[in-house]
Amino acid sequence: MKTALITGINGQDGSYLCEHLLQEGYKVYGILKRNSVTENQTFRINSIFDEIADNLEYADLTDMPSLLRLISTIKPDHLYNLGAQSHVQISFNQPVYTSKTISEGTINLLECIKSSSPKTKFYQASSSEMFGNSIEKDGFQRESTPMIPVSPYGSAKLFAYNIVRIYRKSYKIFASNGILFNHESPRRGINFVTNKIAREAVMIKNGLSDKLVLGNLQAKRDWGHAKDYVRAMEMILNHKEPDDFVCATGQTHSVQDFCDYVFKKLNIPMNKIETSSKYLRPYELEELKGDFSKLKNATGWKPEYTFHEMIDEMIEHWEKNISK
Repeated sequence: MKTALITGINGQDGSYLCEHLLQEGYKVYGILKRNSVTENQTFRINSIFDEIADNLEYADLTDMPSLLRLISTIKPDHLYNLGAQSHVQISFNQPVYTSKTISEGTINLLECIKSSSPKTKFYQASSSEMFGNSIEKDGFQRESTPMIPVSPYGSAKLFAYNIVRIYRKSYKIFASNGILFNHESPRRGINFVTNKIAREAVMIKNGLSDKLVLGNLQAKRDWGHAKDYVRAMEMILNHKEPDDFVCATGQTHSVQDFCDYVFKKLNIPMNKIETSSKYLRPYELEELKGDFSKLKNATGWKPEYTFHEMIDEMIEHWEKNISK
């Protein structure tokens, strides 16, 4: 039985990855960052809590002794680093904390592997935010596209991406980067634009809200489903060699497109949408569209969810749960 350790196991990606790995026969361990409201810490993994309760540990990416204690004891076959301050807008308000959890946290994990568990395969959750507004002539971003981030979050992710490559070459650690483009689900935090749109639209439909307030409606993203992307994570670590891979759908849609689909599906007038400068980034990333051909050729991975199927699942979730 292979063992896996997941940082951020109670996040969107961590919870889906945990479910996937359990189905594949792994023994899964998870790292939780303590917060004062313990009831909220594991709600995303409640359906599998009994299977992994004994394997959940408190630690912090910025606290190397806590990481070393776990990694040296578990010596996992796979380590997935999904924990971080992951909200781009908030990274402008908390740039130091964002940088510490992402940059310092990644180094801490790599150092722990180097010193106490050198056979562990390491997955780093890199991000399309690293590209910024850099884009190829054909409209895509790929592994060879120059990376010029436009946010503290993207900058921290780029540092972590590069340090993974350095440790891979310098110390022969099996360390890979998954450059994941935007991926959503009903488990996405409601302060992220996609789930904010789905939730607020259902609230409006049920007379519980009057309007949806957003920032830049023309921002374009390559949106996929988190379930598809966690499959890619495991495939990347089971690939014969460590490498860096873009994971995306190859299609781009604007925030306006997302709103149009949701509001039309729920038969809500578009005048319920307003914009506010409060939700604009100081430095806007205009468009993302990923070329995942390298990942597909290496592992056979391709997305199973369509853009609209992903949104339908998010709407259905809120229709079932909004009254609760």
